[in-house]
Order: sequence, then C-alpha cells, then structure tokens
Amino acid sequence: MQLDTIQFNQDPSSQSGEGKEKLPFTLQDLKAAIPAECFQPSVTKSLYYFFRDVLIVGLLYAVANYLDSWYFWPVFWVMQGTMFWALFVVGHDCGHQSFSKHKWLNDLVGHITHTFILVPYHGWRISHRTHHKNTGSLENDESWYPVSESEYDEMPLAQRIGRFYLFLLAYPVYLFKRSPGKEGSHFSPSSPLFKPSEKWDIITSTTLWISMVAVLGLFTYQYGWMWLLKYYAGPYIVFIIWLDLVTFLHHTEPGIPWYRGEEWTFLKGAISSVDRDYGIFNHIHHDIGTHVAHHIFLNMPHYNLLKATEAIKPIMGEYFHESKEPVWKSLWNSAIGCHFVPDTGSKVYYTSKSQNAK
Repeated sequence: MQLDTIQFNQDPSSQSGEGKEKLPFTLQDLKAAIPAECFQPSVTKSLYYFFRDVLIVGLLYAVANYLDSWYFWPVFWVMQGTMFWALFVVGHDCGHQSFSKHKWLNDLVGHITHTFILVPYHGWRISHRTHHKNTGSLENDESWYPVSESEYDEMPLAQRIGRFYLFLLAYPVYLFKRSPGKEGSHFSPSSPLFKPSEKWDIITSTTLWISMVAVLGLFTYQYGWMWLLKYYAGPYIVFIIWLDLVTFLHHTEPGIPWYRGEEWTFLKGAISSVDRDYGIFNHIHHDIGTHVAHHIFLNMPHYNLLKATEAIKPIMGEYFHESKEPVWKSLWNSAIGCHFVPDTGSKVYYTSKSQNAK
C-alpha cells in the first residue's frame, strides 16, 4: 500500500497492545508464492554487477583525472559517491551470502567492495545480521530503532542534534560508537556485538580497514590534502549520505509499527519496513529500495527482489508497505514526525512533540 495515501491501523487498542496480533499469512505462504529460482544466486550475474560497478568507478576516476576541473569535481563527487553506494550494496549481498553459494567468494568480494569504501566487512556483516534477526523490535533491533518519549526528553542536546538533524552523516559514528543506548565498536573483537568465535573475522576486517586508511594517508602525504578531497573525501561523503538516507527511510515512517516484548515476531518485524522508489537510481544501486522482500528473505540476490516483490504483494495486501511520494518529501516527513515512540504499549508508532501538539 502507499504510505502517502493510506493510513495503517492506528486505533487506541493497537497502542495499548492488548494480546498478540496475528498476521493473516505466514512465512511459508509468502515463500510458496515466489518462483523457486528467485532464491538461487547466479555467480555470473553477481560477478557481472560487481565488475560493472568497478569498471564505472575506474572510468569516473579516469575522466576526473583527465579533466581536473573544479567545474567537474562536484559532479564527480555525486556520481562517484553514488557508485561507492552501489559497491556497498554488492558487498551487502556478500554479507548475506546471497552473492553466491561459495562463502569464500562472498567474503572475498565483500572485503574488496567494503574495504575500498572504509566499511569493516565482517564487523558490519555481523551487526547487520543482528538487525535482520530483530527488525522492528524495540529491545533488540540494531539500527535506526526509535527511542522512547522519556529517553527523548532526557537526551543531551548534542546527541539530539546528531540523531535528528545530522543523521545523514551518522554512519562513521555508528561504526565506532554503535547506536544510541548501546556500546560497542565494529572494529574491536572484544565488542559486545561479536561472539568470541568471530574474533579472527573482526581482526581480518579491521586490519584491512586500517590498511586502506594507510594507503589513503600515503597518497595524501605524496599529493596533498587537496588530492584527498578531490579523489576520495568528496565521493565518500556522498556515499555516507546515500547510505544513511536509504537505511533511514527503510525503517523510519510514522505509519510503521514497532513492537515490544512478546508482541514481536520475526515476520512482523520483517514487514515493518518500507519500499521506496528512487527513480533513475533504482537500477544503479541495485534495487535496494525493494526492502520488504529483502527483509523477509534476506538471502535472496538483489536482482531477484523485484520479481519476488510482485509475487508477495497480493498475499500481503495492506500489510505491504510502499511509498510512491518523492524521496525528499518522505525524508522531510520522517525527519520532523519520527522522534520517539510512547513509553508503553506492545505495538507502537513513531511520533514527535510537534505531531502530538496537533
């Protein structure tokens, strides 16, 4: 359904959360509706998208280096930053083991794509796995989860500004500091994010991340800070904005329910996300806007999500959440209307002081 035209069931009983609400379909119902081939990764297709993105990144660098013009550098930052985001999505498939059936190939490509854009592949992969296992859970979700109204009222000004006004630059902070109310670096094997058995995965990714920083430092020493700005920092900032924009809009919407305690189930959480239309960018960033199907079946390759989405829509009906409104409008509405959820209730929705005052 379209979030800009239809309201979800937000009656008083849904806020009080009496009893456990049951969905009119099961995970098995949804899986049965999807063609079996959608669940099968193709190494050929996956490698095609990987090498295509790498080729475009290389060509953009070649053109920027040839022109070396301040008329072109801002354009280059937008284009290359968008391609950094596309590389991230390829690595995202690798982290879900949906790139191929070969773990070694998934981890190799995942490290190549993510290390280049300063993402610790295993550290992010593991915390992202936690997010998928607990999506929509107020207690256990890992990213872009709401704070309660009382937590919002007690939040220090600096944290409030960062969370609600500078959130499009939040990702680097998340890697080092994790989400509000939770501690743990994505770079430390002793972080509460990780199990002891994952120690060497974290050490590997952190070592590669440090190596990439060292390479950037070496080139900056050789060619100067302006080189870093023109060739890397500019595109990196655009990439961060893309990442935070898309992930924020996946899970931040006034009409999307969040659950406490026993009211939460995996399927309820998985469908508490929103499909978005990014226009000409949909194909460039590998249809990452088709997020509902991805959350239900996280090991499905990105190039099969559109077909799977069309298959499950008739079964989900009003429970399928999508928005056709312009992305800028959704961003504005969510930024001003999604600050906290009520302190009580097992099924709750985002609101804000301005919304409550109406």
